[in-house]
Amino acid sequence: MSFIRKVKRKGRVYLAEVENRRINGKVVQRHIRYVGREADGKTILATSLSEAEVEQVKLYGPLLVLHHLAKKIHLPDQLGPYSQEILSLVYAHCLDYRSLNHMPQWFERTDLSFLLDLDGLTEKRLLGALDYLEGLDAEAWQQQMFESVCRQYRLRPAGVVYDVTNTYLYGSSCSLGKLGKDKEGVKGRPLIQIGLAVTQEEGLPLFHKVFDGNVHDSRTLRDLVTQFGNYRLGPGLFIYDRGIVSKRNLKDIKDLGWDTLCGVPLNPALKKFWRPWADPKRMLQFPNRVPVGSGIFYTVLRPYEIDGVRGKLALCLNQRRQENARESRRSEIVYAQKLLAEGKAIKPGLRPFFDAQGRLRADQLTAAEQFDGYSCIFCTRQVPPQQMLPLYFDKDLIEKAFRSLKGITQLRPVRHWLAERVRAHVFLCYLAYLLLSLLRYHLRNTEFTAEKALIELSTMYKVYLRDSQHRFHLSRTVALTKNQELILKAIDKSLLKT
Repeated sequence: MSFIRKVKRKGRVYLAEVENRRINGKVVQRHIRYVGREADGKTILATSLSEAEVEQVKLYGPLLVLHHLAKKIHLPDQLGPYSQEILSLVYAHCLDYRSLNHMPQWFERTDLSFLLDLDGLTEKRLLGALDYLEGLDAEAWQQQMFESVCRQYRLRPAGVVYDVTNTYLYGSSCSLGKLGKDKEGVKGRPLIQIGLAVTQEEGLPLFHKVFDGNVHDSRTLRDLVTQFGNYRLGPGLFIYDRGIVSKRNLKDIKDLGWDTLCGVPLNPALKKFWRPWADPKRMLQFPNRVPVGSGIFYTVLRPYEIDGVRGKLALCLNQRRQENARESRRSEIVYAQKLLAEGKAIKPGLRPFFDAQGRLRADQLTAAEQFDGYSCIFCTRQVPPQQMLPLYFDKDLIEKAFRSLKGITQLRPVRHWLAERVRAHVFLCYLAYLLLSLLRYHLRNTEFTAEKALIELSTMYKVYLRDSQHRFHLSRTVALTKNQELILKAIDKSLLKT
């Protein structure tokens, strides 16, 4: 497909129709004809274009940005012989992915042919790309890519946030899918677990791994600590949730020279340890007050040791969470009283609150409410509560990462049945999230999120024109809005000239 470029000749600017052709893997530009000129800042087209008709309108803006970011980190060079097909799938996952068999139709609505060599795209080629992607050494590849990103952006990560999520599968033939505790509220479908680590400050992904759906969260980190150790990052802070903590994980992270900041479940032993302090009169003191985002916590610290790993244990009280937990429980108790009066069964978890005659046991309710609104944090680094709590409770980067994976990049539900292609599908979503996180990094000083920026750019089309009388073809990008200019400028000023 041809397009128009500016050509300077003897102080004048002419407009020429040219086309790009790939010869031996390189793009070569061929001159076709002159079509007009510029004068006083205005474009004057040749008279033969006066009857030009719109031939096609193609999506261009979001793809231009995503492809620019991919090239910036040399992603096409890292993806081997199927790089063009893989990139097309990655871009689709960032924008409008539905399924493999819809890709050729989606491709026709975009201007990907200007960016990628995808002549004769078929579903078979896309499946081949998935199989190639699954065959990569994922651990080594992700490490190499992360190091490339750090070099390109001159980053030195000092903190890592790790978490686990799950998503469900359609069908029951995939060996990875197992029934487990679903975090999405969808019952009866097999699940897979996905562990993801991102940098604390930028939210850039380090690595991911897919696990069977019934693998415990703490086990996922145990399997990934060795991989993390190969990254040779300087000592930092490893942050993860209470469902992931274990004695083994604490020791392994310590052996890497890293500190841990993690949640700890309030089990009976810890409740006994904290009971003297779980008193509003002792907790709700002004020196214990720590603002975190829009919320307020009251916190006390005590030295603590978990299986030889020393640190500080923090008891944290949030009154809003306390009130919500108590009111929720009491509402359930009121409803249970109504059911008991009608001779109906109640939830097993509510039975301890009633005696044999169905009367409320106030002592049980008081005991249950004692630790409402409380949470516990363990940290091996000497940091004050004013730093510790925001680091732990503001883990929104990993939450945003999972929202991007499940929402924007269309991770769920996984429709592939073969375990290898399930892993490849998650890998595609991981690559899509990598580009989204880079986009977010470029936009960090603007009011735009990555998702909003892509939506804003979705009206940046390339229009293809033709003059049927003279068999003339040309293309023009629609005029940019102010917001589109701001977004492109934040990413790379050169994109404004594209």
